[in-house]
Amino acid sequence: MSISTNPPLILASTSVYRRELLGRLRIPFEVISPKVDETPLTGESTLDLALRLAHAKAAAVAKQHPDAWVIGSDQVADLCGAAIGKPGNFERAMAQLQLMRGQTVIFQTALCLMKGDTQTTLCIPTEVTFRKLSDDALESYLLAEEPYDCAGSAKSEGLGISLLEAIKSDDPTALIGLPLIALTGLLRDAGFVIPAKK
Repeated sequence: MSISTNPPLILASTSVYRRELLGRLRIPFEVISPKVDETPLTGESTLDLALRLAHAKAAAVAKQHPDAWVIGSDQVADLCGAAIGKPGNFERAMAQLQLMRGQTVIFQTALCLMKGDTQTTLCIPTEVTFRKLSDDALESYLLAEEPYDCAGSAKSEGLGISLLEAIKSDDPTALIGLPLIALTGLLRDAGFVIPAKK
């Protein structure tokens, strides 16, 4: 029988992608929705927006659970300084992909680990270059994948990889939504045993 010696851990997120990614580490965790307003501030850069929201999500949940470590994360896609969000439907997704084809988009994935007054917030950028594809190819992709809950409308872990020419990042999971290389380091510093002992 295995006994977990790790502290309580909470993922402050509604994202199924982040939940699946954190599950790869095979440590017990709880998921709680942070209920944070994600509206950008006037003049706020994409980097500052991602960092602020990751911190705000962690803080919203940590306030109610002072004995747990809380993970907050946020991702903002940046095309020439403009934020590209989740499209929500086919028409907006098509417009996003048309705008991004042949371009390099920076996906700013911010991460915050917090417990009480102890916190670390950082950001892992990922440079993604999109292929110059026809409207027909983009339409076929959208109808097949329906990536309407994904910033930038391209799921690299699925069929969206076919839209991409190159990905540059220090952490391959950052683009999916949670930088596990960085997170694993932060969790170990906080006293977590990864992999957990059996």
